[in-house]
Amino acid sequence: MRILFMGTPDIAAQSLEALYASEHTICGVFTREDKPVGRKQILTAPPVKQLALTRGTPVYQPKTLRDGAAAEIIRELAPDLIVVVAYGRILPKEVLELPRFGCINLHVSLLPKYRGSAPIQWSVINGDARTGVTIMQLDEGLDTGDILMVDPVDIGPEETSGELFDRISAVGAETLLRCIGEIEAGRVTPVPQDHSQATLAPPLTKEMALFGFDKPAQVIHDLVRGMNPWPMAYFLCEDKKVKVTECRVCPGGEAPVGTVLSTKPLVVQCGEGALELRQVVPEGKKPMDGTAWAAGRRLKAGMPLV
Repeated sequence: MRILFMGTPDIAAQSLEALYASEHTICGVFTREDKPVGRKQILTAPPVKQLALTRGTPVYQPKTLRDGAAAEIIRELAPDLIVVVAYGRILPKEVLELPRFGCINLHVSLLPKYRGSAPIQWSVINGDARTGVTIMQLDEGLDTGDILMVDPVDIGPEETSGELFDRISAVGAETLLRCIGEIEAGRVTPVPQDHSQATLAPPLTKEMALFGFDKPAQVIHDLVRGMNPWPMAYFLCEDKKVKVTECRVCPGGEAPVGTVLSTKPLVVQCGEGALELRQVVPEGKKPMDGTAWAAGRRLKAGMPLV
């Protein structure tokens, strides 16, 4: 099948790599514009563009798909199918109607749950035991199209969103290839989503990462996992951020919220249960284990942490 691929970040590049390894032909790639990266703000191409250039595939980076120019390019490329993975733009009706088999999208949740840009993170933050990947037929809405194929993925109780992202990327690429084969064979039956069950997964912000120990330990633990690797959950100590990169839920005591229950390991009383702070990153410092941080602050059991 002749495929036009649209995607931008690492997860999209992994799916594109799988398509290159298949019998299908990639006739072109659409991706977002190059962006400044790092402290030196070096202009950097998206992962999908970098991969496509190594394979000699034509790459297009239009600022919009709605001015008619993109549609004209797609007509010339004449794809049988458009595959979209984390592209970052909604396709207009004119583009959706161009390919013979339409446009499909890989979304990393069990739709209609977690429509939007951060489904993996929110599944972890909310403490879900399972998520998955959905291949859907694209329409003009935000992740609202008919479902073509679903593969569930279990979430480990200590797994971070970064770790889950890596696993789901691999599952998604496999599911995508399988679904394309079924589409080509005419064996796919689209299933409409139950829109009444839809939930949203908005982008994460640094402000969302702040927590207090008045919350249940499990809620904080899930926030820490979901905010890792970005933006990293943190609490405030003397008005300075202390990021928590690894923690565990422990039995609590009768002490007031925020009380240090022990320092080896560093365990803090929460609104419900307690939390062991295994690794932290104090503002302006390198990562260290919680016990070392507690020693540096001369904390002792029975003292308030903040």
